[in-house]
Amino acid sequence: MIAALRAARLGWHGVDRRIATHVACRGRLAVFAHELVWFGVKQAWACLFGALMLTLLISTWMFWPAGAPLGRYDFVTLMAVAIQATLLATGLETRREALVIALFHVTGTLMELFKTATGSWVYPGHSILHIGGVPLFTGFMYASVGSYIARAWRLFGFRFTRHPRWRDTAWLAMAIYLNFFADHYGYDFRWALFAAVAWVFGPCWVHYRVRRRYRRMPLLLGFVLVATFIWFAENLGTFTRAWYYPAQHRAWHMVPPEKIGSWLLLMIISYVLVSMLYRRSLSDAADAQSG
Repeated sequence: MIAALRAARLGWHGVDRRIATHVACRGRLAVFAHELVWFGVKQAWACLFGALMLTLLISTWMFWPAGAPLGRYDFVTLMAVAIQATLLATGLETRREALVIALFHVTGTLMELFKTATGSWVYPGHSILHIGGVPLFTGFMYASVGSYIARAWRLFGFRFTRHPRWRDTAWLAMAIYLNFFADHYGYDFRWALFAAVAWVFGPCWVHYRVRRRYRRMPLLLGFVLVATFIWFAENLGTFTRAWYYPAQHRAWHMVPPEKIGSWLLLMIISYVLVSMLYRRSLSDAADAQSG
């Protein structure tokens, strides 16, 4: 299977080179359109794990029989394990990436245990594969964010200008994670954390390669865009009753846009965990730029 996938990639790249040569003769607008299509293809490929998880939630909500011997949540959990195993077996995800994503899976599940215990949101379905009131598939929803970042990093060949030192981002991520717990006890420092995120990541630019040329954008803008897409995915999750907030108990309505801020903070945690894979290169680049 791995050999077949690699052969398919080589064949597709050969076709793309011929298309690119033809497009280059058509002018800048055609080149822009070609890169835009490739950008969308790479983004979709980076979102593979998250897209499959959303597909599972939507399809089981629509078609899963109420009296099935296997619960909907348990089926999603087993399928998530199968997807993760397939990504590793086919080389679409490296072992190092899987290890970091698993770490985010654990941190996400711990937060889920606390949040469900305090009534922040509810999982209404029955499951055997659960810890407390948290079905095990929820950790894979968090892991899908880490999977997206790791895959996008490789697919777009990320490079950075004025990236902060990794240890500074690690302290920030730790403070954000602790605040998700502390706010239930009246200690909410999210606005200070938003300011810290802007201070630490504001000067940083990410350089990404769609095809041959590198483009760039503020890294903080990338965080906001991804957090917004996660918010859309969360609305799909609550609409399909995979979970719901107390205010959605009687009737579904959209999750307030203010939740994008929470996803932005969670994005920082995920990004820092994935950047562990590139810690040395990021630190060396930060030292060189400061020197």
